[in-house]
Amino acid sequence: MSHAKKAAGHRAAEFVEDGMTLGLGTGSTVFFVLEALADRVQGGLQIRGVPTSLDTQRVAGEFGIPLVTLDEALELDLTIDGADEIDPAFHMIKGGGGALLREKIVARASKRVVIVADSGKVVERLGLKFLLPIEVVPFARQVVTRELEGLGATPVMRIAGKDEPYLTDNGNQILDTRFKNGIEDPPALERTLAAIPGIVESGIFVDLAHVLVVGSENGEAEVRER
Repeated sequence: MSHAKKAAGHRAAEFVEDGMTLGLGTGSTVFFVLEALADRVQGGLQIRGVPTSLDTQRVAGEFGIPLVTLDEALELDLTIDGADEIDPAFHMIKGGGGALLREKIVARASKRVVIVADSGKVVERLGLKFLLPIEVVPFARQVVTRELEGLGATPVMRIAGKDEPYLTDNGNQILDTRFKNGIEDPPALERTLAAIPGIVESGIFVDLAHVLVVGSENGEAEVRER
């Protein structure tokens, strides 16, 4: 899928204009966005980027892309990010890379959000293949697990090396959660999860994507508008 990711990433970078302050997403497809932006920065493009993860911060820094904090930027002209799944209504599942909280904050602070993906990420219903990441405060994990099971879901704690709990950049844990029939109503489920104490954020992204760039293995990219 690397050709598809590269096609999507490089096409999405074309949405960036001189003088923009950008949200820089996280993930393997976003790497190709950063790669394309690095070439343009070397050619004189003036931009500032707000990274959504420590990993993106590191890669963007190595590419020579100027970075600022969200406090310094306040409002973002454009965010480019990936998705683990996206449906026809442009609702998404994100968080496979563990950056869902910062990604949602940055997307919400942006005037426009462009999502890059390969065709395998475009689905009719969310959650049938990809588990929904839910970021939780470690203190509340068992309580939240029971709440999710009460909703008919099956949550599994994400594990890092040596059977230790995976920790996000915010020091929280992630429950990768299966819903038997997928996610029938993403906006409703997002509201339900937000009301459970101990859940910091869910990987359901509703009404945040404006443009979808879908890459294919032949090196072409299709642009879809919401």
